[in-house]
Amino acid sequence: MSQIAFIGLGNMGGPMAQNLVKAGHQVRGFDLSAAALEALQASGGQAAASATEAVQGAEVVISMLPNGQLVEQLYLGEQGLLAQLPAGCLVIDSSTIAAESAQRVGQAAEAAGIRFIDAPVSGGVGGAQAGTLSFIVGGSEADFAAAQPLLAAMGKNLFHAGGVGAGQIAKICNNLLLAVLMTGTTEALALGVKNGLDPAVLSQIMQQSSGSNWVLNVYNPWPGVMEQAPASRDYQGGFQVDLMAKDLGLAWETALKSQSAIPMGSMARNLFALHAQQGKGGLDFSSVQQFFIAAS
Repeated sequence: MSQIAFIGLGNMGGPMAQNLVKAGHQVRGFDLSAAALEALQASGGQAAASATEAVQGAEVVISMLPNGQLVEQLYLGEQGLLAQLPAGCLVIDSSTIAAESAQRVGQAAEAAGIRFIDAPVSGGVGGAQAGTLSFIVGGSEADFAAAQPLLAAMGKNLFHAGGVGAGQIAKICNNLLLAVLMTGTTEALALGVKNGLDPAVLSQIMQQSSGSNWVLNVYNPWPGVMEQAPASRDYQGGFQVDLMAKDLGLAWETALKSQSAIPMGSMARNLFALHAQQGKGGLDFSSVQQFFIAAS
């Protein structure tokens, strides 16, 4: 079993770290939230007072942070973790960030003799809790192979997308499509309800028809249609609107650099940005349904 430092114990990182504990690994975690540290301790992990303390004696470092700036601050520079880790240590960053940020950290890690992969995830909070996440990995074949036993303790689908940064590109492509599916589904449901249809019946019809998609099947955005979905919990928990808006921003920046046309993604980005500006940024991203309910 491995000695693991886990930095970032939020809605996603916390359950991921706890699943590593369940798998028998020694996990020492750090987060700015006292409640997050207490939850890790309650699961059998150890709480650290700082990221520096967390990585002492660690063979593997895993991070799950909100943005690339924080990731670069964590690892780079004289006070960064890369300057404190021994050669051969494996670093797994599961944050969703710009590919360029992942590559900067990866290049610095390589120069220090440290192994690095970017491994953003898909599957949401439910997948993190159940240990069924998908990991989309960028890095060398050897480093991907070394990370697989740890990733398998937290997820069930492990993909090697290519070199460092490739995991981030694949993740933002996935989330761009997810945003388009969510906005299209919420729009269709609002149209049907406005014209007298039962949202549950309409959902069943579309599930068995050509409009079927992941949102309809496991994450229905209409309140009360799917008991376990965030929509039936006042859109609490899940994947926040602010984070989807951030990921769509990353997709837009990537498209700009590569001169790629993303008209549907751009429309979804604008819609989620507007929804966030209306004070909905902390809700689950399926709460964009409220936008169409209000518009109808």
